Amino acid sequence: MARAEKQPTEGRSWRYELTKGRGVVAQCRALTQQALLEWFGSAGEPGRKAADDAVLLVSEVVTNACTHGDLPSELKLTATERALWVQVGDNNPEPPRPHGRHHAARASGHGLYLVQRLAARWGCVPRLHGGKTVWFEVDIIPEAEAPHRS
Repeated sequence: MARAEKQPTEGRSWRYELTKGRGVVAQCRALTQQALLEWFGSAGEPGRKAADDAVLLVSEVVTNACTHGDLPSELKLTATERALWVQVGDNNPEPPRPHGRHHAARASGHGLYLVQRLAARWGCVPRLHGGKTVWFEVDIIPEAEAPHRS
């Protein structure tokens, strides 16, 4: 099993140093779900579109880091007033690239397409000591402002 060590950060931000091992994708999903519930209350519950999108995108970006990035080295989650900002660092300096046009019937290669479609903003920056950080934001509408469902 992968091991995540929570690093102390200020306010509404958690940083996890990730180690090699099985289960890192599932572990990062669980850490994200925990953060969403703690920081956004009912707006961060499973079944809420924005929360589900955030967890799905963490899964995709961490999977990409495992597949193409020489394994993820850290997960950082930060809550702003109305968004969750996620950063996933890995040791490969190559920025993520789509596999050409998206084809729904393809068995894999959907991660960046989903990030482009579901994230409010996203990008990739080089890391100071090598590698890169892929980041994205998902807007989380506070429950008090969410439209009522009928």
